[in-house]
Amino acid sequence: MKPVIEQIRAAIGPHGAISFAHFMELALYCPNYGYYEQKRDTPGKRGDFYTSVSVGALFGELLAFQFAEWLEQLPIADCRLPIVEAGAHDGRLAKDILNWLKLQRPTLFERIEYWILEPSTRRQEWQRETLEDFAPHVRWEASHLTPHASRLNGIIFSNELLDAMPVHRLGWDAQRRLWFEWGVTILSERFDWCRLPNSVPATRHPPPAAIAPELLEILPEGFTIEICPAAETWWREAAARLQHGKLVTLDYGLSAEEFFAPQRRDGTLRAYRQHQICGDVLANPGDQDLTAHVNFTALQQAGEAVGLKTESLLTQAQFLTRIGARAWIPENNFGVWSQERSRQLQTLTHPQHLGRAFRVLVQARGDCSS
Repeated sequence: MKPVIEQIRAAIGPHGAISFAHFMELALYCPNYGYYEQKRDTPGKRGDFYTSVSVGALFGELLAFQFAEWLEQLPIADCRLPIVEAGAHDGRLAKDILNWLKLQRPTLFERIEYWILEPSTRRQEWQRETLEDFAPHVRWEASHLTPHASRLNGIIFSNELLDAMPVHRLGWDAQRRLWFEWGVTILSERFDWCRLPNSVPATRHPPPAAIAPELLEILPEGFTIEICPAAETWWREAAARLQHGKLVTLDYGLSAEEFFAPQRRDGTLRAYRQHQICGDVLANPGDQDLTAHVNFTALQQAGEAVGLKTESLLTQAQFLTRIGARAWIPENNFGVWSQERSRQLQTLTHPQHLGRAFRVLVQARGDCSS
């Protein structure tokens, strides 16, 4: 039996069931045996899913161009300018960003300090290997929650991080007009769904924002949604560390209202393996990716609650084409706009590929231009 399965069984044992969030945490992040711990090539052709980074270097180059504009506009005279990436996986995106800055903005590059927030020592090893050529400019932290960490003036960002944070699955009991939580148990030696015994206290797992009372009147029995308190906590605490600059995430997700579309009655939780959606998200823990859509309304409200200003919430297509329009101008020294770059931009922005499903939230603190 795989160690990660043993860990899940042990967690279920004393109580007969665990929350799906607990199951997802172990399946993806169990030290040494979780999905993200044992697989370096999860994205890309040889992996289980494609990401924007898999398309080629252009994604990182466009981000670098935008980051350079933002950093140059900061009203701060600090010697060092931090770019903080959370969830850098194997470091490929960091490499693309740093490589463009080194070639196209060498003066700014000398001031860059690239921080990677990474709790996994194994993933840190992968990242150090990828970023060997940029070693003097890169540092690691196990978490942005490091006690007494100083506030920074720069950019904090993540790409496809928050969708992989553990989610709680809630179902609607139409008769009792209560949300209940779906848990995971063992049935006939297999992991299976079960209702956790108590309805969901609003103080523990508040339902998503913007649920109109009239919607609850017609919500069908068993309608399922996911909530991710971990993502909202991460966003608030990242915001608290930002003194001046931008907080950015690129991910696939929805507004709070969109979670309640009729076609989403079973929620947005998905499992991926070898570029295929797997029918059973509880099968093969440790061998398949688990992901759920990000609630951008919840993130936006979390940031604004601690003083951030929302500058934009765009599709990836809108965000990247706006950057590309400026990068296209020769005086902006982006580099030669080759046929290959055009092909990559089309993949990154086309609605049938990555352009529509992915969204970009940009929030800011301090007197910095957008």
